[in-house]
Amino acid sequence: MELQDPKEILREMQTLHDKVNELYDSLHITDNKKRLRELEQESYKTDFWSDQDYSARVSQEISRLKRKIEPWDELINEIGETVELLEMAIDENDAELVRESTKRFDEFEKRFDQLETLELLSEEDDLKNAFLSVHPGAGGTESQDWASMLLRMYMRWAEKNEYEVEVISYMPGEEAGVKDVTILLKGEYAFGLLKGEGGIHRLVRISPFDSNKRRHTSFASVDVIPEVPEDIDLEINENDLKIDTYRASGAGGQHVNKTDSAVRITHEPTGIVVQCQNERSQHKNKASAMKVLKSKIYEMRRKELEDEKLEKMGERKDISWGNQIRSYVFQPYTMVKDHRTNMEIGSVEHVMEGDIDRFLYAYLKSLKQ
Repeated sequence: MELQDPKEILREMQTLHDKVNELYDSLHITDNKKRLRELEQESYKTDFWSDQDYSARVSQEISRLKRKIEPWDELINEIGETVELLEMAIDENDAELVRESTKRFDEFEKRFDQLETLELLSEEDDLKNAFLSVHPGAGGTESQDWASMLLRMYMRWAEKNEYEVEVISYMPGEEAGVKDVTILLKGEYAFGLLKGEGGIHRLVRISPFDSNKRRHTSFASVDVIPEVPEDIDLEINENDLKIDTYRASGAGGQHVNKTDSAVRITHEPTGIVVQCQNERSQHKNKASAMKVLKSKIYEMRRKELEDEKLEKMGERKDISWGNQIRSYVFQPYTMVKDHRTNMEIGSVEHVMEGDIDRFLYAYLKSLKQ
């Protein structure tokens, strides 16, 4: 924060405290606290665990309410305490205490922004795990390398946000990068946060593969779909499936080179193709591929039924100029710009290290507007 006058900083901090309190009230956090106390009292009863299904539902609801309530309580209390400290520091002309108090303002703003954004994630699928796929566009090694850079960006974001990542399929490029990759991100709101990443991502840089050091433009597409539960009511006719097995390539040890453990499934009525080669067992790979297929068919049908709503997989346009949702420029200057929200960040290096939250939040807020 660049405000210099402590009294101006104090006013900004008080305004933020008022905004947090206002949203706190509009989200009915106090009512949720009452409900939480009732459920906790229920869980203390001696016969609570006699009905396993009921106790599981109550326990899940208790956890959900705590996750909703506690971050808001912590933020309100911490801002309130900091406001009091800053008021005291100004009265006593304590420059060191003023510095320590004002340093926290940016942190408070960021946490408020994150909590406010999570409240926008109210659609049925937002809470679910997410399958994320990256596909290079035309351009061979150059675009395949760009696809691998995007994959690393999302992996770093997942690591920072403590999401578990499972590699479903990975097809390396001949010289560098990847031809095709799908990962599963496991954790609350994985799909809700990442659903806006679906689309074409454009890279501008001096190519490390060009001996003349010319500037190149490369493209890769990202698809994001929610993982559907195992028991979802979705019938898939086995006769509609074409199942191929092949030897997995890339990392995985000698086993993947000697057995046809990788599985590719084509759903002929829709043309959807999925594959999995992560497991050593063909049976496990088929089960994982079927899970991805179910999720893709489910998503496709939802899009057909609710075409007016936000597309969740991103448009399958040509992976080329003019269709990008975001541009990443390394030379002659550094900038990442989202073309839907006009959000810009100058440090492309930070973005490639997984610092994409501002893009995610700006997109979600744009949906509300």
